[in-house]
Amino acid sequence: MLQYALLFLVIAIVAGVLGFGGIAGTASGIAQILFFLFLAFLVISLIIGLFRRAS
Repeated sequence: MLQYALLFLVIAIVAGVLGFGGIAGTASGIAQILFFLFLAFLVISLIIGLFRRAS
């Protein structure tokens, strides 16, 4: 999932350089959503790992 976030980030940067504002904004928004979703999954898995280790 992190790979998709990085892919959309690269697409947003390339589209921004080429002047496609709408495409760059959309790709940037998708990359941001995927990044925060990945971050939430990371935190959840760390918490679950701590609870499993404690018991």
